[in-house]
Amino acid sequence: MAVVINHIVVHCYNKEESAAFIADVLGLPEPRPFHCFQVVCLDNGATLDFLDSPDNEIVWEHFAFLVDEGDFDAIFARIQTRKMQFWSDPFCKLPGVINTDDGGRSIYFKDPNGHLLEILTVPYGGERLAAKYIA
Repeated sequence: MAVVINHIVVHCYNKEESAAFIADVLGLPEPRPFHCFQVVCLDNGATLDFLDSPDNEIVWEHFAFLVDEGDFDAIFARIQTRKMQFWSDPFCKLPGVINTDDGGRSIYFKDPNGHLLEILTVPYGGERLAAKYIA
């Protein structure tokens, strides 16, 4: 059996708002409740399980989503429609620029909790790895 991620718990200030944000921006199905979580299903079967932080303190995390070129364009259009800030680097030093390293495109943007999200069309290491991960 291969080792794959099944789910990730994402701590947030408002699980409904946070789950709806990521589902909308990424073009995913509407979140669904499950026990104390709001769940967003990714296309590979993994889920992001949003949970309100009990102490209202959030330590930001980084989530990177590998997408194809068409999905990148659609997600990027939604980011622009929302007038969201985006960067080409994980340190948020290069605003408004699309990263084209490794033969693909990537950008970083933040969710309402300060988590740093990334969409990329080619995995780190370049195009030679893309066919392995994107069907």
